[in-house]
Amino acid sequence: MAYNKFGNRKVKTEEGTFDSEMEYTRWLHLKLLQQAGHITNLRRQVSYVFLHNNILIGTYKADAVYEEEGVEIVEDVKGVRTAVYQLKKKMMRAFHGITIREIGKEEMKVQRA
Repeated sequence: MAYNKFGNRKVKTEEGTFDSEMEYTRWLHLKLLQQAGHITNLRRQVSYVFLHNNILIGTYKADAVYEEEGVEIVEDVKGVRTAVYQLKKKMMRAFHGITIREIGKEEMKVQRA
């Protein structure tokens, strides 16, 4: 399998391709949370558009979106927070009023405990 420039290896499953093993592991955890009734309406690869004055500025694709206690959560699994991601994170807040929940290596450790 080929690795990308950040050392991640894509994972191909029946549900699609995940950009990293960490993203796939988180997806499996979210599915378990949904089965247990802790979250609902779990979706992956949800796209958001940044549109201003009918001009497409860009897009952002969330790793996972779900509802937790009636609140929609937009989640991104991150090993490396690139400059492009940091900009899109700010644009999500500015355009859509959404704060992205970031899941990094530390959160993944807690998840496994």
